[in-house]
Amino acid sequence: MIKASLILLLVGLALSLPVAAVLAITGYVLSENFAFIPMTAASGPVMWSHSNDFILIAAPMFIMMGELMHRSGVSERLFSALSPWFAKVPGQLIHTNIASSAVFAATSGSSLATAATIGTVAVPNMDKGGYNRPLFLGSIAAGGTLGILIPPSINMIIYSVLSHTSVVDLYAAGFIPGFLLAVLFSGIVLISVLLVPSLVQGDRTTGSLWAARLKGLQHLLPPLGLFFVVVGSIYAGLATPTEAAALGLMATFGLVAANGQLSLTVVLRAIEGTVRTTCMIMLIVLAAFFLNLVMVSIGLVDAITSSILSIGWSPLGMLLAIIAFYLVLGCFMETISMMIATTPIIVPVIVGLGYDPVWWGIIFVILIEAALITPPVGLNLYIVQGVRKSGSIGDLFKGALPFLAAMLVMIGLLIVFPGLALWLPEFLNPK
Repeated sequence: MIKASLILLLVGLALSLPVAAVLAITGYVLSENFAFIPMTAASGPVMWSHSNDFILIAAPMFIMMGELMHRSGVSERLFSALSPWFAKVPGQLIHTNIASSAVFAATSGSSLATAATIGTVAVPNMDKGGYNRPLFLGSIAAGGTLGILIPPSINMIIYSVLSHTSVVDLYAAGFIPGFLLAVLFSGIVLISVLLVPSLVQGDRTTGSLWAARLKGLQHLLPPLGLFFVVVGSIYAGLATPTEAAALGLMATFGLVAANGQLSLTVVLRAIEGTVRTTCMIMLIVLAAFFLNLVMVSIGLVDAITSSILSIGWSPLGMLLAIIAFYLVLGCFMETISMMIATTPIIVPVIVGLGYDPVWWGIIFVILIEAALITPPVGLNLYIVQGVRKSGSIGDLFKGALPFLAAMLVMIGLLIVFPGLALWLPEFLNPK
């Protein structure tokens, strides 16, 4: 039964079939051949009930927040506002790429939107400043991944629904690792530039820095305000995550209107982008719920969990093996699909090993971040290459490697110091 499931999944993915179709077909075949009562009759009610899940409504609203900010020019002003703060730091604009990504991530919840938005603004400055192309481009691709670790995060919403964990706890758990990972990214850039000064040959700034910094606050504070509207309303007990997403979307409309960028064209393009992304995600989610129902009903989840735990490795050894599995899988599988297809199977194993599912959720998100910048299917690499429009994608493959190392360091820190993820949820929501 386990072998049949794996063969179906691998063959479907190898044939480049849509992931939702692969999951649905696998569920159907397993149901017809192994279920005591075929589960296809239950597929409609299951998909309908899960599509009505209140927390999932937050996803399209966070997506639209990112779409509106991307299409209204907010990101350009954000980048310009942050740049003077790093003027005296070696590798100025590369640090600005990372900081802009972190701030934008705190309002969009999407890695792809973050990479595309910051890349559009940053890439034209690459050659002007004489920056090393691989390092500069790699910082954009890696910085974009922060969009799913720093709250609010669309991936955390999906993980919460699939693993039955609290999205509020996941958001709190992502704060410290998210900003610490951004610091690690900047630390790698700083060390690289100090060791090889030629990486930033044209890194020069003139003029009054404090005047530029203070002037830029008017463009820096509104995005940060959006972050506090969304996350602050959740932890102040004023709104659920879904209600906070609605508040954030309303505030985003207000910000875009205040900047004079709210037009019918901008709104229609933002809606189109939101619908495309939401439909893709939800189709995969619903197919995964059907597959999960079938696997539970035929005992496949318990069989997989028992098989893995019976290997007899220590919990740490098993954890490291699972991490290695995801690092390899991320090279060949799209991230949302990877999360949805494997979460119902892996989370019971993680819990069985004695680990906290919220803590694992943060490690899992970092592994998904790694998948976004590992070839040959690293989507952020292709997003940045698409923004760049010329040159070899090999520059991105090379430039992403140091940031991938930083992610592995972050995972190591979380294993050694789990409190980096668990302290804040326990502090804000003591059990």
